[in-house]
Amino acid sequence: MALRDLIPWNNDGTRGLRLHRNEANPFLELHREMNRLFDAFRSFDVAPLSSQAMGWPSVEVNETEKEVKVIAELPGLQEKDVNVELRDGLLTISGEKKSETEDKERRFSERYYGRFERSIPIDDVDQEKVGASFKDGVLTVTLAKLPTEKQKVKRIAINGR
Repeated sequence: MALRDLIPWNNDGTRGLRLHRNEANPFLELHREMNRLFDAFRSFDVAPLSSQAMGWPSVEVNETEKEVKVIAELPGLQEKDVNVELRDGLLTISGEKKSETEDKERRFSERYYGRFERSIPIDDVDQEKVGASFKDGVLTVTLAKLPTEKQKVKRIAINGR
């Protein structure tokens, strides 16, 4: 396939981008054409490939000397819709967000529905001292760190020959 085969045909039978009558910048026209292409995909009932849909739910991880705190935003969910599991140094938050309306009633939606799972690597925590709370669509998981002895640093002299 030649490169020229990838160039779109215009309505007048010529190849290339369609420039508007008073359009002098081909990059602006390319931008418009790309927007038009993506607008065509919006007409399909397909979830967008955005960071929000792929990385849902949004999380924040805070760490102090004594604990690790993971906060996840789960709007529209209740405590019973969420599962939290800690296994082999991996904290997993999973569940399902169900739609409030049937698909045939929905005209357009940017909201995320369906099963979700988010895993966060967490090291050096005491599995017996883990707690979770859920309030107003915000899940907070608190994980106590394992007690570590402060290691003494010994300076080692280098002997020259």
